[in-house]
Amino acid sequence: MKLRATWIHPKIEWNKFIPAFILVVNSFSWYSFMSVVFTSVVTNLQMALAETWGLFGGFYAGIAVSAILGHYMFRKSRNALLLLWIFLGIIASMLFNLIETGSYSVALAVSLFQGISIGLGLPSALAYFADLTRFETRGRLGGITYGVSAIAMFVLLYSWSLLGSSVSLFVLPIWRGLGLVLFMLFMRKVSFESSQGDPSNSSILRDRRLILYLIPWVLFCLVNWIEAPIVETIFGDFYSFVISAEFAISAIFALIGGIFADLVGRKRGIIAGFILLGTEYAALSLVPEMLFSHYLYLILDGVSWGMFSVIFFMVLWGDLAESNRKEKYYVIGGLPYLLSNFLSVLVEPFIGSINVNTAFSIASFFLFLAVLPLMYAPETLPDKIMKKRELENYLEKARKEATKAQEKEDENSQGKDADDGVEIEANKDIDEILKQAEKYY
Repeated sequence: MKLRATWIHPKIEWNKFIPAFILVVNSFSWYSFMSVVFTSVVTNLQMALAETWGLFGGFYAGIAVSAILGHYMFRKSRNALLLLWIFLGIIASMLFNLIETGSYSVALAVSLFQGISIGLGLPSALAYFADLTRFETRGRLGGITYGVSAIAMFVLLYSWSLLGSSVSLFVLPIWRGLGLVLFMLFMRKVSFESSQGDPSNSSILRDRRLILYLIPWVLFCLVNWIEAPIVETIFGDFYSFVISAEFAISAIFALIGGIFADLVGRKRGIIAGFILLGTEYAALSLVPEMLFSHYLYLILDGVSWGMFSVIFFMVLWGDLAESNRKEKYYVIGGLPYLLSNFLSVLVEPFIGSINVNTAFSIASFFLFLAVLPLMYAPETLPDKIMKKRELENYLEKARKEATKAQEKEDENSQGKDADDGVEIEANKDIDEILKQAEKYY
């Protein structure tokens, strides 16, 4: 019997994972498309700047407040919250007409409601994903989930550009409704809800590990969304191609990044992502007009987004929560990203007065600076898992060396049957060593 490297081919309970996969894929792709449609509708209204900011402010305030309160309102029933959340998303997807044709107060109320339809259950959806995955496989399952989400985002956005806004608006409620039907079919009652601890907000914010990861994440969100309107100005008509290409690249590297995070840890993947981001902004600051820097930005940004999306959206906050309820961790980790979107709206009117080279240089500096807290951050993949993998890797190499030595000896031996028995016994000994080692790691 030969030793199998379980850290390379881990056991995954696919049947148990399906409802989380359906929920997150549908929610991520719907949220992204919803945000694009909302931005387009509000921008096309051509209102005064203060009124435009008001609608965007209501939208993002609805996301933030509902994300914080959702966990408390449905503390005893996560499934009820998720079903209500998806249903509200269907209703919100059909209300864009009221923003365009109603009064400003009606438009503001609809904007607030649409924000609520996004934020209310998003932390619980991600906590649901984390609770149905294990440390050993959370990265690769997150990579698969986000990769499929990115493909779905691309298809929905392509339908927007191909069919036009009036026709593609029907896609939003249909897509969200499909998610509701499939989730209800595969949803399972989760027994761990009542047994998990529910730490206080103050105890979570005192967690040194969380702070060391949260600071770089906040810096990234600020830099990314402040620079987004500037990047769009630099690329011009080429920018729509950049967005489409980045979806494709991020879908591929989400899976690669997820496997990487499971094999070597989350921390190294995050550091690699920040280095790539700092490099791409440095290239734009030095030669913003060159086509080479544009393609370099496109590739590196897609790669880093693929890795970050898996680790920061799907994996990290669930790791830090360990056996506790995970909603609060995902609220803390998700709000910087959700709220920093609003910064793009605030910055966009002042793009003409911003020096592009200086802006990209500052962005590159802060992204490299964000790596410093990560040097002191502990790895969130449990040490027991890492040691077990090291042991399995060592025993696998030892088995291969023993097999090679045995084969070489067999060439000069007459008793082949006896030698085969020795090899089988050697493999059994290795398996027994591994079983004994698992008791101590």
